[in-house]
Amino acid sequence: MIIMINRAQFLTLTLLFSVIGAFAQPNYNNNKFKQLKEELATPNVYRTASGAPGPNYYQQQADYDMKITLDDENQKITGSETITYTNNSPDQLDYIWLQLDQNVRRPGSASSKIRTSTIQDISSPYMMRRVLDRMEFEGGFNLTNVTDAAGDPVDFHVVETMMRIDLPKPLMTGDKFTFKIDWWYNINDRMKIGGRSGYEYFEEDDNYLYTIAQYYPRMCVYNDVEGWQNKQFLGAGEFTLPFGDYRVEITVPSDHIVAATGELQNTSKVLNSEQRSRWEKAKVSDEPVFIVTEEEAKAAENNKETSTKTWVFEAENVRDFAFASSRKFIWDAQRVVQETKTVMAMSFYPKEGNPLWEKYSTRVIAQTLKTYSKHTFDYPYPVAISVHANYIGMEYPMICFNGGRPNADGTYSERTKYGMQSVIIHEVGHNYFPMIVNSDERQWTWMDEGLNTFLQYLTEQEWQRDYPSRRGPAHLIVDYMKGDKDNIAPIMTNSESLWQFGNNAYGKPATALNILRETILGRELFDFAFKTYAQRWMFKHPTPADFFRTMEDASGVDLDWFWRGWFFTTDHCDIAIKSVKWYQMDTHDPTVEKEFEKQVDQMENKNISEVRNKELIKQTQNEVDPNLNDKYNTADPYAITQKDREEYEDFIAALNEGEKELLDLGYNYYQMDFENVGGLVMPLILRFTFTDGSDSLIHIPAEIWRFDHQYISKVFFFQKEVKQIELDPFLETADCEMEDNFWPRKAIPSKFDIFERGRGGYRRY
Repeated sequence: MIIMINRAQFLTLTLLFSVIGAFAQPNYNNNKFKQLKEELATPNVYRTASGAPGPNYYQQQADYDMKITLDDENQKITGSETITYTNNSPDQLDYIWLQLDQNVRRPGSASSKIRTSTIQDISSPYMMRRVLDRMEFEGGFNLTNVTDAAGDPVDFHVVETMMRIDLPKPLMTGDKFTFKIDWWYNINDRMKIGGRSGYEYFEEDDNYLYTIAQYYPRMCVYNDVEGWQNKQFLGAGEFTLPFGDYRVEITVPSDHIVAATGELQNTSKVLNSEQRSRWEKAKVSDEPVFIVTEEEAKAAENNKETSTKTWVFEAENVRDFAFASSRKFIWDAQRVVQETKTVMAMSFYPKEGNPLWEKYSTRVIAQTLKTYSKHTFDYPYPVAISVHANYIGMEYPMICFNGGRPNADGTYSERTKYGMQSVIIHEVGHNYFPMIVNSDERQWTWMDEGLNTFLQYLTEQEWQRDYPSRRGPAHLIVDYMKGDKDNIAPIMTNSESLWQFGNNAYGKPATALNILRETILGRELFDFAFKTYAQRWMFKHPTPADFFRTMEDASGVDLDWFWRGWFFTTDHCDIAIKSVKWYQMDTHDPTVEKEFEKQVDQMENKNISEVRNKELIKQTQNEVDPNLNDKYNTADPYAITQKDREEYEDFIAALNEGEKELLDLGYNYYQMDFENVGGLVMPLILRFTFTDGSDSLIHIPAEIWRFDHQYISKVFFFQKEVKQIELDPFLETADCEMEDNFWPRKAIPSKFDIFERGRGGYRRY
């Protein structure tokens, strides 16, 4: 980057402006602003071009009546379910599909077969033991009975983690089919072999903590986009499920406390009078109230009951049902008042979670509901529950399982505290995406994880000033974006085929939305559009196209270039200031121009001979004998002559009033040349700092790249002289190379530079 001072003629500068307006020929084979016509599904009567559900939009319903028994002696689930499936589609269905997700743990499953490994991967005793434990575990569903409502057997076929039921007769539009399934399976020790659910064993008091999910055969989604969702569960892609009503009876040891999706129906039978009294107090409290105290939980740990007790829960309009059970549970709760309803925020945790959990968990739930509801809709369910399960974070309707455990002595680091708070915010937040705005997680992980991580960031910042959020702000995604493209996939990639899952599905889409909110649309437009999307699609099944189209429809801004760059490519942002040329208008005034020429001459670099001659030649001959000088040697080249004055008068006389005004304004003109090195087109945010210390911020939309996405030039003019120019001064665009974002160039200290300078000099290692 250089400074060029060019005292061009007036007409030359005028010509410069006309040339700057010209653009290179567009490359339509790699057009960053090409509309997303080919990538998005054609609008129809089910999903409109505006991104809203169409007049013929439909979705299926699956209602469940279940009886579940938890065998605490053998770590086994036994279940019986009656499913009523309603066909709201315009299609005739000859068979229906269910998900058998526990089959992912069946010996010889496809998930285990496709898992790649090297000998180095399993060379440690820990990893070898983990691999062997997985191989030896007898997992998977054991189906003992599949019948229709009358008890007659129905034909079914299991395909890995899917199950097809052949209907006795076609299911027509509006028809219902009721059938029953009995099953059992062994619960996995998630501390040994992993898993989104399972049990943790506490050896010191010989007790178990169960977090149970994916424990029953569940209906697949059938819709206008995919037909039956029949992509196998391989472990990474999560779950897409239809909405329905649930009634679930859960039989557990009588001293267990159960947390579950839905509302408890038989409080008087499972809680004692003191616990019921505390529950009533919690309903009107804005601070957590203990329903089950730590002392009561410790007593239950030491005096195990052999009898059983059945907890009954009901939940309306949910897509899934999960529960947790343990005699170790402490339980606290408080209300969260919204405009439309009051919600009970609740936490269940063992003593090993304290003091961290009793201090923060339920309060963090309350904050999550407040922030998320502000940006979407009031939380519609009656309860929101956080259950402590070490080394895990997983979400289900109204309930989630979260990690974050203090040390054995009750101390904890800031990393543990913030990690626990963040995972609770994230998993409770999943109630909104995808439990209510019910996107297809098996296909598009980013639609739940990315949107949720974005709202998690907003919640963290409202929870604590300067909260150390890991994802959201643009600069936090830079290292990933500029990484090896051979190991990076576009966001719009199926969840089972992602490299760097966390960055791809969580970090990058969350960052994109934050940039869209802060830099592209602004908060007001973005917040309105995002809330519109959430409210359009609550309790429905949106696709990526529905999200993209709604955000454009509600904001009134064409964002196809943004979706294309951030979601469909692996381009990164690296925009460089290649050069800056400084122009001033030639006034033709000799009193101004002669002085300018003198300054320029003094600024010019001298060649090495001149520099050394000035130092080493003590005296030239004409300095010894001044008589050698004649009148030409003594003339001042910067003196103003009569001819200079006459030419200036003629020049002024020839100008019209508009041209005279331009001369009087005295603008400085700066031609800036930019290069898009990373390929991702983004706005230009420029801060100009002037020699008097003032500054000016200019925001140029990304469309400046529409005719040439590699090289562009633009002229800026100010009456003040520019001292410094910064590109992306507030780290808004995830620019991956900051050293070329300054004029004049500015060194950006690296971690190595700081490390070395801290020792007062440079050392060699």
